[in-house]
Amino acid sequence: MTRVLIIGGGVAGPATALALHKAGIDVGVYEAYPVGGDDVGAFLTIMNNGMDALAAVDAAGAVEAVSFPATTVEFLSGSGQVLGRQHIAGQLETGHDPRTMRRSSLYRALTEQARRRGIPVVNGKRLTDAVPEGERIRAVFEDGSTELGDVLVGADGIHSRVRTLIDPAAPEPRYTGLNILYGYTDDTTLPLSTDAYRMIQGKRAFFGYTTSPQGETFWFARLPAPELTRDAIAGTTIDGWRRRAAEFFIADTTPSRRIIEATWHEIIGGNAYDVPSTPIWHRGAMVLVGDAAHAASPAAGQGASMALEDSVILAKCLRDRPRDEAFAAYERIRRERVERLVATSANDGATQDSGDEVLSEQLNDRQQSRAWLYAHHIEWAETVA
Repeated sequence: MTRVLIIGGGVAGPATALALHKAGIDVGVYEAYPVGGDDVGAFLTIMNNGMDALAAVDAAGAVEAVSFPATTVEFLSGSGQVLGRQHIAGQLETGHDPRTMRRSSLYRALTEQARRRGIPVVNGKRLTDAVPEGERIRAVFEDGSTELGDVLVGADGIHSRVRTLIDPAAPEPRYTGLNILYGYTDDTTLPLSTDAYRMIQGKRAFFGYTTSPQGETFWFARLPAPELTRDAIAGTTIDGWRRRAAEFFIADTTPSRRIIEATWHEIIGGNAYDVPSTPIWHRGAMVLVGDAAHAASPAAGQGASMALEDSVILAKCLRDRPRDEAFAAYERIRRERVERLVATSANDGATQDSGDEVLSEQLNDRQQSRAWLYAHHIEWAETVA
């Protein structure tokens, strides 16, 4: 194998490039957007298992430098009662703690690492087609340019073009029934939550927040509501998002509404989607990673971490096995785990207020049962059989 073309420069794209480069494989990244991936205004948390995957390709330090820790989770009900508090990974000693950051910071960190290692990352390259040439594949871009490679990796997100090229009948993303909002406020009069996430199951909607070491509160809200059109999303102002979100928490005696109403400069809204199962992950020289293969709703906070795991496992498989065997091994290793995560996250997003005692038991059981997620470890030196 001589060259891998990666379509998509979000999380999975540069991460896969870093892993393939470490495996000694020539690789290039082609991103549709002029200056980076989409959804740059939102934030995310890379969980213990995601940080473990980054460590396997020597990129954990770069991500730690643009993020802050959030190692504890505290559950509150809509009435303000504290239902439980525990380490996000329970009693596990994973060697890595979760880190929170803006998506744009993560994109920059991974892309800068790729370029520093000599990996080309080319923006403004929107894929339109992929044409087989013998055992190789030619990527065709909207600007008329092409690139020839031995493997084409679809790391192009939930609305993946590569997924439809692999399988024209591939399922479309499914709306989860939730509008999701992300916001930031530097109002230090708010009840801050440094190094901890406060997760609040309100009477009508779910709210979560944490506070950076600089005193900026990062918050999100999951609002059960009809799917928004693109025009509706694009046409909603910050004030419109703020008023829409605040209405869902009027009946709660928690900080949720106060935090929302203190946010004046940056709120990002949209719809939450998932892809429960993609029947075909690879065909010929093409293969999928991350959200292109298995998008989860954001409820479990594992989308980026699972994409990072995919990146490293795919690189190991291509390092150790011929291409077709590598793709089969990659799918065999990953499919059950990621589809379990998609189902788990969908169930989390459906949790509703059901009384403080019942909710406390549900939330604490949820955390205690997540060892299979958080404790996942990738041993880079281990050969893929």
